[in-house]
Amino acid sequence: MDLHSMGWDAFFEAHFAPFRKQGMLPARVIRQDRSGYVLLSKTGRLSAKVAGKLFLGGLKGMIPTVGDWVAIENRPEENTTIIRELLPRKTKFSRKAAGESLNEQVVAANVDIVFLVSGLDKEFNIRRMERYLTLTWDSGARPVIVLNKADLCEDVNGRLRQVESIAPGVDVYIVSAIQGKNIDNLRKYLSEGKTCTFLGSSGVGKSTLVNGLLGEERMKTGEIRADDSRGRHVTSHKELVFAPGGGMIIDTPGMRELQLLGTDENLQGAFQDIKELAANCRFRNCSHQNEPDCAVREALESGELDKNRYLSYLKLKRELGRTTLRKSDTEKRLERARDKATGKLYKRIIKSKKSKRL
Repeated sequence: MDLHSMGWDAFFEAHFAPFRKQGMLPARVIRQDRSGYVLLSKTGRLSAKVAGKLFLGGLKGMIPTVGDWVAIENRPEENTTIIRELLPRKTKFSRKAAGESLNEQVVAANVDIVFLVSGLDKEFNIRRMERYLTLTWDSGARPVIVLNKADLCEDVNGRLRQVESIAPGVDVYIVSAIQGKNIDNLRKYLSEGKTCTFLGSSGVGKSTLVNGLLGEERMKTGEIRADDSRGRHVTSHKELVFAPGGGMIIDTPGMRELQLLGTDENLQGAFQDIKELAANCRFRNCSHQNEPDCAVREALESGELDKNRYLSYLKLKRELGRTTLRKSDTEKRLERARDKATGKLYKRIIKSKKSKRL
């Protein structure tokens, strides 16, 4: 398979040039699980391990993930392949890792289209969709919303209007994966060299949609509990697969937790309507809560801006603010620790020089 059909372009070629001179080869990560990585290169599929230096410094966001392009050292005579370097990413869909740490978890890399899948059953949640849109716009990829399980919804048009109100300019499709209804509308986004991924909570039908586009039962699917419409984590790993007719799809495990990571600037893509209103506020740094002549609050009072959307915006803004403060405190502690270690090293060097003179 040629590199272009795998998504290789001038961007990656430019960044790979120094490694080519060192005799390395380019490859794309197509699977990641506990046992390691599966790569695809011009020579075919390869099982690989990551060089230890990529783990140094705790840079979890720089560890390869599915969709990444890497520079490898291939030793066929030893039957080993080592990932030596991670090439810069054109796009990345990432979130804050679960728990109290501020580590970044990159879900998928170098993706062109993100299909945000939501069920139209009991699990439908417009506020969760705003969160997914925030992360997708920030990733650099293009969001496409897929509202699945139309066969289980009595008010499809009503929920469609809800979604369109929070996602102006974003393509929205009503489908039923289990019935195979309207899935063909998604095929136009699959073309040679383009990568798509499906993201959403467990049980929304991502794997069923992927199987429909592939034309085969490639991904495992599971039953949904009738009492609360929740699904199980059937997909246990991330994998990139090739679609018939061109294009690639990354299937990912469902996400129960989706915490934001970044600054409040990350909200601008998903809340473009509030951003445009804010341009007319008296104060440039208006918080849209208590300041006079706030265009956002005026729109809220007049009914132009939905109250729940406004509250969702403030909630996400506060969440990002807390993350930024915690990150700043962490960086300060690390800087103090580095300064302390450097000071001790300097004293040891001076002490050693003095002892040698004596």
